[in-house]
Amino acid sequence: MNLIDLGQVDYVSTVETMKNTLADRIADRIGDTLIVCEHDPVFTVGRNRGAEANILTAGDVPVVNVTRGGDVTFHGPGQLVGYPILALPPHRHDLHGYLRGLEKIIIRTLKHFGLTGHRDVRNTGVWVEGKKVAAIGIAARKWVTWHGFALNLTTDLSYYQQINPCGLDSTLVTRLADHLMPCPDRDQVITVVTEELTTWWEDWTASNG
Repeated sequence: MNLIDLGQVDYVSTVETMKNTLADRIADRIGDTLIVCEHDPVFTVGRNRGAEANILTAGDVPVVNVTRGGDVTFHGPGQLVGYPILALPPHRHDLHGYLRGLEKIIIRTLKHFGLTGHRDVRNTGVWVEGKKVAAIGIAARKWVTWHGFALNLTTDLSYYQQINPCGLDSTLVTRLADHLMPCPDRDQVITVVTEELTTWWEDWTASNG
């Protein structure tokens, strides 16, 4: 698994990096790749009907419409964002299964740090003690994935009060820093999530069932 760490970067330029990496993966010029970064504050709006209505007050935070599935969410400093650019093999043309796999990767990452994460049957993402700690929104082109996950580490949660994140009340969002003392640093989490993604991806694509 190739790893590209962009550091803290604005969202729009990251989309261009994603698109270029996606094109390279489709053309088989590169192998499977995970892009990680933190974003400058931004609200992104997915393809769900009525998603823009869940922006309560954007204020001075940019709003960007995106091609992923899902509703509106926030990206900002203190949040680890991961964009897996992965070529789904023919026997795994299953975006639902892939999305569930990303949830599993985050749950395993949290377990590594001693925290129990879980799914919610009504909503995508990963939850801790009934609050959402990671959002997931995916897309694919020619069966190569892009977009991905956002895991709150030390994120300023006050930004979520300006939206209904993923159509939910802002009080239902949490971050690792509210559950782990000390909170694992960004590099630690990147190492673990990359290892978990690689392991899950190799197992999932090698299996037919």
